[in-house]
Amino acid sequence: MLWRLQTLVIKELQALLRNRQGRLLLIVPVVLQVALFPFAATLEVKNNTLAVLNEDGGSVSRELIHRFSQARAFSHVMPVSSGKDLERAIERQEALIAIRFPPDFSRDAAAGRPAKAQAILDGRRSNSGQIALGYVRRILLALEEERAASRGRAPVSEIMVRHWFNPNLDFVRHIVPSLVAILTTISTLVVTALSVAREREQGTFDQLLVSPLTPGMIIVGKTIPALIVATVQGTIVVAAGVLFYKIPFQGSLPLLYGCMLLFILSLSGLGLLLSSICSTQQQAFLAAFSFAMPAILLSGFPSPIENMPQWLQALDWFNPLRHFIVVVKGTFIKDAPLAALLPNIYPMAVISVITMSAANWIFGKRLG
Repeated sequence: MLWRLQTLVIKELQALLRNRQGRLLLIVPVVLQVALFPFAATLEVKNNTLAVLNEDGGSVSRELIHRFSQARAFSHVMPVSSGKDLERAIERQEALIAIRFPPDFSRDAAAGRPAKAQAILDGRRSNSGQIALGYVRRILLALEEERAASRGRAPVSEIMVRHWFNPNLDFVRHIVPSLVAILTTISTLVVTALSVAREREQGTFDQLLVSPLTPGMIIVGKTIPALIVATVQGTIVVAAGVLFYKIPFQGSLPLLYGCMLLFILSLSGLGLLLSSICSTQQQAFLAAFSFAMPAILLSGFPSPIENMPQWLQALDWFNPLRHFIVVVKGTFIKDAPLAALLPNIYPMAVISVITMSAANWIFGKRLG
């Protein structure tokens, strides 16, 4: 039995690695995404243009404009001379955000009255605009606190902020651990979804039907190569995060890899299920892609799960990527213990049982 299983595993690995192009497709995309994704997929706002219409000309507005020019979010502060120029800068996307200081801004600030300024954001880039507006408000608040202190008055309120697990708000610490989950998702689905469809296209599926292999042995034999490939790719991302991006690994490697294997199992069952239903590799690839994209979007990586409607959150419980991202971040940057991760581990176990059982049932019908 073990010899038969070993033969099937070797055959699957040879099908994946038999030519140079196949080997490159398994390694090069991972390396490129690890190298580029942490710098491209970021919600940080840097090197944007801020348009300013200063109808005031007083000392307070000039000080604010100077501070805006020193902020990392704005590489260029563009002065404009009229409201139409201000509108034109936003319409042509020459500026992400525009600030308009009214004529009495500095006078009101000097008299201790509320000094009001207008901010205009480019709604086509709403997320970046809101982040940039947060930077502007922070600069305004800092100047207000300094002026209050110079007059011998304490600010009305003060909040001391500490960021746990990511003190410097380094966005790479969010991206790289999530890449471990995303890349293993894509590789597992592609490897397993194409396996049976490739057998059909090459005409070797009939040989499986007459072989002494049971449906369970076929499932295991086609799952092990996916486990090997996805684990190697996940290891590349983890090593890159620790060695290249200098993200300190705080948790337990055995816990991380144990959860990774369970996660890959849940996806392997789904990939084999899709592969057994589809007739060609093209259909299998499109089916895997049709699952992978919604799974990534609903995983909590691009936006919080709490922002979704309740019915979608309940449906998302069956998304293994949602649970593994929590696990990999918890072990990577929080040193989360096993007990804290169990609410995300047992759903992956349930999904694994369901998908593997369904794939085994379909294989049983096909081989029967």
